[in-house]
Amino acid sequence: MSSDPPARSEFDAVVIGAGFSGLYMVHRLRNQMDLSVRAYDTAAGVGGTWYWNRYPGARCDSESHVYCYSFDEALLQEWNWSERYPEQHEILAYLEHVCERFDLAGSIRFQTRVTAARWNETSATWSILTDQGETVNARYLIVAVGVLSEANVPRFPGAESFRGVCHHTARWPHERVEFTGLRVGVIGTGASAIQAIPVIAREARELTVFQRTANYIIPARNRPLSPELVAARKADYATIWQRVRASRFGFDFDSLGKGALEVSDEQRERELMTLWQQGGFIVLMGGYIDVMTVEAANAKVREFFHDRIRERVDDPETAERLIPKGYPIGAKRVPLDSGYYETFNLEHVHLVDVKDNPIAAITERGVRVRDGREYALDAIVYATGYDAMTGPLNRIDIRGRDEQPLREKWSAGPRTYLGLMSAGFPNLFMITGPQSPSVLSNMPVSIEQHVEFVARIIAEVQHRNAATVEPTREAEQAWVAHNQQLAEQTLFTRADSWYMGANIPGKPRVFMPSLDLVGPYRERCDAIAANDYEGFAFSPLPAPARDPERSRAHAAEGAAGETRSVGASQNG
Repeated sequence: MSSDPPARSEFDAVVIGAGFSGLYMVHRLRNQMDLSVRAYDTAAGVGGTWYWNRYPGARCDSESHVYCYSFDEALLQEWNWSERYPEQHEILAYLEHVCERFDLAGSIRFQTRVTAARWNETSATWSILTDQGETVNARYLIVAVGVLSEANVPRFPGAESFRGVCHHTARWPHERVEFTGLRVGVIGTGASAIQAIPVIAREARELTVFQRTANYIIPARNRPLSPELVAARKADYATIWQRVRASRFGFDFDSLGKGALEVSDEQRERELMTLWQQGGFIVLMGGYIDVMTVEAANAKVREFFHDRIRERVDDPETAERLIPKGYPIGAKRVPLDSGYYETFNLEHVHLVDVKDNPIAAITERGVRVRDGREYALDAIVYATGYDAMTGPLNRIDIRGRDEQPLREKWSAGPRTYLGLMSAGFPNLFMITGPQSPSVLSNMPVSIEQHVEFVARIIAEVQHRNAATVEPTREAEQAWVAHNQQLAEQTLFTRADSWYMGANIPGKPRVFMPSLDLVGPYRERCDAIAANDYEGFAFSPLPAPARDPERSRAHAAEGAAGETRSVGASQNG
């Protein structure tokens, strides 16, 4: 009888995650660099965010022709997107296609959570532990868990007592959730709620939206893609991606190239309305260049948005409650919508402001607010977002040199170099980690840049015959200070956003993305590599362990050899 070969426990690299980041990282390391790779994901299949986010109306808010990989020309040409902004199922199908096309599934262990990772100084490797009781060792550890993957589940008193159905948008069931004839409550008005609410409203007998903070929203103007447009883009992909990689946000459009205060009120209204009719992120990211740095300019753009809300919502009182107040537009993530405001014109849809009258408890029957009023519900949807950027990393017990926990090092906020590595954690890489452009960009563009830069650094480690690479403390401190300085020059720090960690109680208030943005950040990384990987420290391979008895024997042999050589010379 033959037995199965023993499970492999040593790899060149371990990758955590099987979404956009993890799939490309596995392909790059295994198929292009011929390294042994093991990847892990908690899901039962690939997709990352798009495996889990199956809530009604879930779709991306980047245009489909640039919400994809660009590293393979044949892949670009063979895949056809159906809409301007594809739905969850289409993006998941795309990532499943990528996995199959590059034969990646065999390197991935699904339904397995990495619980801990320990740096071993003697062997210069990481020991990675999983919830399945498995331990593997790897020279390189790449964390590709996504920046929005750790759900923020609020701890309302009595939540476990609710007798109806409840779901979080970040962990939606695979089977259809039926809302027909039900009284539904949605808690939260962020990006997922803005997509889900119009769809749920079409089914629910009654829909109550609990809003703490009103959100600025841009119309998506989603539509099917014509065959002619698809063909034209495929013919022009080379120049499209050249523009995208050099852009500020990873999209295929430019800004107006001027400030909002440089034009008259009439001209500004016309220009903003032109962008508004186009829809999508171009309204802000392709608009005026001073919106996030000059309060007066931001105020002018806010006024335009306020007027659009009043136009779309019939009831003036409801419209005023839906108008954001107290923070600059753009300082919180601005989602795209398809009929969100119009949903509140429906008689069976109600808006409850819980900022001044917050939710006090979840009861058996529904939601009770602080003044004692109770809203009877059959179903609750928690659309309360994520513990963004640092949350997914802090969930894993990662310990570097001297057993230092990463979460302890980051207790006052993340400390990275380029959002890529952290000093004291050798050979540990983060894909679109904190203090990189990540969430301020079109994610696949930033993901590709990071995966390719990680691959370059690993290749450099091998070229130098080094054991480890990590940032110097000085380079890390300079990068942290640089990012903080950039943020303080903008209006981003004036909002209680998840960019600042403000949605998580007790989380340090630090602006986490990098405002170097896509094109400038790419140029910076290229310049660092060209300058002998400035800011990175490479350490040599450890000397082989020596056996004292063998060493003495070798020394005796060497001495005898020297004597023989001398004797032969003398006798010659």
